[in-house]
Order: sequence, then structure tokens, then C-alpha cells
Amino acid sequence: GTPCPQWPYCRKRCSYCNFNKYVVPAVDEAAVRACLVREARTLLRLSQIQSVTSVFFGGGTPSLASPHTIAAVLEAVAGAAHLPAGAEVTLEANPSSAGTSRLAGFRAAGVNRLSIGVQSLDDAELRLLGREHTAAEARKAVEAARGLFPGRTSIDLLFGLPGQSRGAWARGLEAALGLCDDHVSLYQLTLERGTALAAQVSGGTLPAPPQDLLADMYQTARATLVAAGFRHYEVSNFARKGALSNHNLSYWRAEQYIGVGPGAHGRFVPRGEGGCSREARVQTLEPGPWMQEVQSRGHGTRRRVVLSPLEQLEELLALGLRTDEGITQERWGHFSPHLSLEAVFGVPGEAKDLQQQGWLLLDGGGLRCTQEGLALLDSLLPGLLCQLQRR
Repeated sequence: GTPCPQWPYCRKRCSYCNFNKYVVPAVDEAAVRACLVREARTLLRLSQIQSVTSVFFGGGTPSLASPHTIAAVLEAVAGAAHLPAGAEVTLEANPSSAGTSRLAGFRAAGVNRLSIGVQSLDDAELRLLGREHTAAEARKAVEAARGLFPGRTSIDLLFGLPGQSRGAWARGLEAALGLCDDHVSLYQLTLERGTALAAQVSGGTLPAPPQDLLADMYQTARATLVAAGFRHYEVSNFARKGALSNHNLSYWRAEQYIGVGPGAHGRFVPRGEGGCSREARVQTLEPGPWMQEVQSRGHGTRRRVVLSPLEQLEELLALGLRTDEGITQERWGHFSPHLSLEAVFGVPGEAKDLQQQGWLLLDGGGLRCTQEGLALLDSLLPGLLCQLQRR
């Protein structure tokens, strides 16, 4: 099991972001902390998760929370379940709130892995993205982080920015390679409705990047990182020297996780409420109402949906195929004891066609995409989901 506490506050809204976040002048941190602690305890007890493999502080900008808050949540987790000494504890940080003394405070609080939202190492691109930091600040933050969390500092990069050229992206990648540690996450910029950037593109003041250029940027990045010794272990994620994100692997392997905080998502079997099936849970989105609910009943779960056996297999398929290990026979058997991978995907149909085209592999190890298939996953999935539904 893995708790994922959310800190929904930011200092400003980036031009491309539509996450659940709040830019407020002053947060009553003691009150938020008390609610995060209480909700973590309640949900861990409801789930009866015995041992916690990883904790991930996401956001918003969790590096704006104080180390005291991080420590309090980790203490609550350790009090309600077994938190082994080696468990991975990741904090997402923005370069603008990642000074050395602050990061040292997080390390003392129990954080042992950092994920830094660098996004770009070009000042013009950072301005376009509405980021608070400069390229120089990003470099400083990553260097400070690597000093405190050697081998356990990850950086995020965005590609496909309006007007970004192939050459600019290749140069940005080279710069990132000179700076990064052993884990890199690459995300294609999505133009979300209601964001400043989307409005500029739809209004014609900024050009939208063409689809073939985006595919080319992704392949360039993949080739560059693999040549630098990185394993492309998930659609958007690259690691070398075994520095994979355990926390994210647990999502992609469809293990249980608990979402704590406003708008957090969870997937677990709630044995404490008499449930015996895996549920999808979402916590109340707005911080104020969320806090009131936690104060009155111990948690702010807004929505609980029991996942049918088919829905659980659909999630397993959609998530598992994102990784280079794919869906192992053993993991499939855990969710589908009566129907093997071969029985569903080894028969004539979409999966067979995709295997013949060299995009999918099915063997004794399980079901997984080839390197070429991984880049096309979004277009392969609908057919595979249909084949699964027909069984």
C-alpha cells in the first residue's frame, strides 16, 4: 500500500495547469496538517493496509508545506501501518521553493527522494509556461537536491511547447542530461481547456505543434536518454542505475494506494467498512469543505465506486501496458484467476493483429508493448479493451 498526500496550494498558477490547486494569501497550515494526519490515519485503518511501501507528497506545490507537516504525516502513517526504514518517501518540489536549507529540512523530516518540476532550462520557455523560476534557479535547485538526495533526485521536463523547434528541444535535452541525476520524467504539454496557454493557441497568437513533430520529439528524447544509459521503463519515465520510482510502479502494477488530501485519488479494498472489493475513491476537491469533512468524520471521501472484476482488469491493462515489463502472468492471475492472458489475448482478434504488426508481445512472461508499440499505446488500447470486454 502507498499513501499519496496532496498539498493543493501554489504561489501562482502556471499558464498550462488545470490541476486542483489554490493560490491563497495565507494557509492555516496547522489546521491543514491536523486534517492530513487525521485522514491518513482513518483511511489506513479503513483499508487495513499492513505495510506501506512508499509515500508520495504531490500537489499543488508540496514543497511550500513546512517540513513539520511532512514529518507529522509520516508519523501518522508509521503509527497506523508498518513503514519500513527503507520505504521510498518522495516530495514534489518547485525550483522556486527548493533552497538547500529547506530541502535539508525535508530530508530530516523523512523525505528520501525528490521530484523537481524543472519543465525547461530555457528562460523564454519558462516565461511562456508562467513558471516562477529561471533556468539558473532550476540548475541551482537540482544541484542542491543532488547533494542531499544523491541518486534519488528526479527532474520533470515538458516538450511540445507552442513554437518549440526540434533543435530547441534537442538542445534542452542535452542541457538536462548535463544536469540530471538518475531519473527523468518527460511529459508532452497538453493544452487543457480553461488555461491561459490554451487560450493563446486557440486565439492564434501561439502556434500549436504539429502531431508528427511531437512524435519526433518523443523519439529524439527516447534515443538520447537510452544512449546516456537510461532504461525507458514507462511511457514517460526513464531511470538509470536502477533508480526507478517505486511509488509510480505500484500504480502501474495496480497495487493498493490511498489518496489523502483535497482531490486525492485512491484505489483500495476498504476492509474496515465491511467492503471486500477494490474501490476507486476521490476526496473532496475544495480545501475548505474537505477540512470540514475530515474534522467531522475523520476523512473527506466524496466518491466511492466499487470496481467490477472487468473494470479492475481494464485498469490493469491500461496501466500495466505503460511499462516495459507489461502485465506479468502472475499479476494478471491475481485479478483474473479463471481466465488466463492467453485465453483473452492469444485468440484471433486485435491483440493477435498487433503482435503480427510488431507492436505487442504475448509470451510466458506476460503481455507487453514492444518499444515501437509503447509510443503508440493510446491508439492500441481501445482495441485491446474491446477484446477484453468481449470475453
